Amino acid sequence: MHLFTRIAVCISISLCLFAPVYGKQETFELKSPDGKLKVSIVIEDKILFTISDQDEPILRNNELSLSLRDEVLGNNPQLVNAKKTKGEDLIKPFVALKYSSVRNAYNGLVLKFKHDFSVEFRAFDEGVGYRFITSKKGEIEVTDEQVAVNFPSEYTLHLQQNKGFKTAYEEPYQHIESTSWKSTDPMANLPVLIDTKKKHKILVSESDLSDYPALFFKGTGNNGMAGAFPKVPLEFGPDGDRSQKILKSADYIAKTSGTRNFPWRYFVITSDDKQLLENTMTLKLAAKSEIADPTWIKPGQASWEWWNDATPYGPDVNFESGYNLDTYKYYIDFASKFGIKYIVMDEGWAKSTTDPYTPNPKVDVKELIRYGKTKNVDIILWLTWLTVHNHMDLFKTFQEWGIKAVKIDFMDRSDQWMVNYYENVAREAAKYQIMVDFHGSFKPAGLEYKYPNVISYEGVRGLEQMGGCTPDNSIYLPFMRNAVGPMDFTPGAMLNMQPDVNRGTRPNATGIGTRAYQLALYVVFESGVQMLADNPTLYYRNQECTEFITRVPTTWDETKALAATVGEVAVVAKRKGDKWFIGGITNGKEKQRAIELDLGFLDKSRTYSMTSFEDGINAGKQAMDYRRNVKQVKAADKITIKMVRNGGWAAVLE
Repeated sequence: MHLFTRIAVCISISLCLFAPVYGKQETFELKSPDGKLKVSIVIEDKILFTISDQDEPILRNNELSLSLRDEVLGNNPQLVNAKKTKGEDLIKPFVALKYSSVRNAYNGLVLKFKHDFSVEFRAFDEGVGYRFITSKKGEIEVTDEQVAVNFPSEYTLHLQQNKGFKTAYEEPYQHIESTSWKSTDPMANLPVLIDTKKKHKILVSESDLSDYPALFFKGTGNNGMAGAFPKVPLEFGPDGDRSQKILKSADYIAKTSGTRNFPWRYFVITSDDKQLLENTMTLKLAAKSEIADPTWIKPGQASWEWWNDATPYGPDVNFESGYNLDTYKYYIDFASKFGIKYIVMDEGWAKSTTDPYTPNPKVDVKELIRYGKTKNVDIILWLTWLTVHNHMDLFKTFQEWGIKAVKIDFMDRSDQWMVNYYENVAREAAKYQIMVDFHGSFKPAGLEYKYPNVISYEGVRGLEQMGGCTPDNSIYLPFMRNAVGPMDFTPGAMLNMQPDVNRGTRPNATGIGTRAYQLALYVVFESGVQMLADNPTLYYRNQECTEFITRVPTTWDETKALAATVGEVAVVAKRKGDKWFIGGITNGKEKQRAIELDLGFLDKSRTYSMTSFEDGINAGKQAMDYRRNVKQVKAADKITIKMVRNGGWAAVLE
C-alpha cells in the first residue's frame, strides 16, 4: 500500500479562458471550497497575488518569479492558458501524527505561460499554496527565486532569526514588528508565524522540498519579507569529525532538472488559533510515498541516555554506570518493563565517531541487540551525518546487525546539496527497513511523507538546551514548529524547576516547567519517535507519572484543539482507538490560569474514567508538586482545569 490512500476522484477542468492578449493585464480569482478565502492574481509585467479573507486583504501584491541563468520566469509573462482544478480526496498517512485520515479538498488554478513554465495555486479552507512548474529540456540553473510577502499594515512576526545559512535551527523565537525588520537584520528560517493584530494568524512554510534549497526570509525594510536561499556548495574542506567547511559556492541556488515541480510555498490563514494546532498543510502538499509497503515502520517511544549522562543509580544498580554494557542493559530492562519500543545509544557506542562498523568494546552493541530482542526492545544508533555520507553502505550492515533506526546529527545546513543528502539517506535507509531521526536538522517539509521511515526531525530549541529551554519559548512550538511536522523535543524531565531557581546540569539535568507540564508535552507535542529523556532511576521513583507517559501513543486517529492562544496556552485532545488523552501547557506570564473545557467530543453513549495530573497548590514555586485525580466524566460535562505559571495539565479518558 502507499502512504497516501486516495479516495474519490481529483477533478481537473481545463478552460481556455481567453485568447492570449499579451501586454494586457489579466486578473483571476480563486476561492477556497467554503468561499471565505480568496486569491486574486494579477498578470501584467509581473505576477502578483493578494490573499483575502471575506474580502479583507491579508497579504497584498506579493510578487513571485523564478530566475534562471538566462531568463526570469515571471518577468513580462505571456499567458498561454489557464486551467481550473478541483480536488477532493482522503489522505491516510502511515505515520499519523494528528489524524489517521485527512480530508484534502481544494480549488486550484494552473496558469501556463510561454517559455515552458506554469504557476499553480491551490486554495483550501484553511490556507493557500503556490508553486512553479517547469517543462524545459535538460538541466537548468536557478540563480534565485522571488518569494515576496507584503503586509497591508504593521503586523507582528514570530520567527527564529539566524546569523547565517549554517544553523542548527535552535534559536529562540523573536517577536518583531514587520515595519522594523530591515534588510540588514538577521534573516529567519521557516516556519514564520504572522499576527495581523486584528483577527488573523498566518503560518508560512513549504512542502514537497526536493532537489532544491530550503527557503529563508529576510526583512525588506518596507513592511514585507523576501525569500533568501543558500547557494550550492561546490568545494568542501575538513571541519572536525562531524562537519565540513564550505570552501567555494556556486552563483546559483540549484542545478536541477528542467522538467519538474518546485516546492510549494504555503500560507495557513486562520482567525482561530486552535486551527494552527490542527494544521495538516505540509501533508496535503507533500509528494506521495515512495515506499510501497511501509508496515515495517514502527513509531514509538525511546529511552535516551545522553540527557541524563547514562547514570542510573540506587540499590538496584550494582555496577559502575556510564556508557557501557551493564548500563545499556539496565536501560533495556527499564524500557521492557514499561513497554517502550526503543533505546537510543548516543555518541560513544562506536569506538570512533568516524567508523560506524567498529563498536566500542565497553559497549558491545551486538550483545545489546541480542539482549534487547529477548526483551522486545530495539536499538536506535546515533551517527554524525558526515560518517553516514562517507559510509552509505552502513544501512545494509545495520540491518544485518538488527538495528531498527538511526539518529543522524549535525547537518546544520539546508542548501540543495544537503536537502538531497536527506533524501538520499531516507531512500537508502528504506531499502534496508531502517527508520531515520534527523537531528541538527531543518524543519519538516514533506520528505517524511514521501519516505515515512523519516519519523522525526529535531530543528527545535528542545529540552537538551536545559536552562535555555523555557515554556515562554516552547509555548510557540505547537503553533509553529510542530504545526509543520514531527518534532524531536526530547521531553520527560522528572527534576522540575521554575526558571528563577533552575540550577540543573547533567547528570542531574532539570526541565523548566512543572511536572504536569512535562507530562502534558507527550500529548501536545508530536513525533514519530518520542523520547523519555530522563534517568530510569527517576522514572522508577515516579512510577505513576512514568505509567502515564508510557501509555501516551506517538500516532493518533484524531486531534481536537480545545483551547489555544498563541504564546500563552495550548490545550489539545487526541484520540487513539477509544481512548482520549488531553494535554495542556502554558507559559510563565500568568501566576495561574483557569480554562473551561467542553467534553462534547467524547462518545455520548459512554461514561469515561478520567485520570488527570494537575499542578499542585505549590507548583508555582516548587515545580515538582502535582496532584493525580480520578473521576467519572461524560460528553455533556464541562470541566475547569488550572495551570500555574509554566504549568500544565494532562489526562487520559477511557
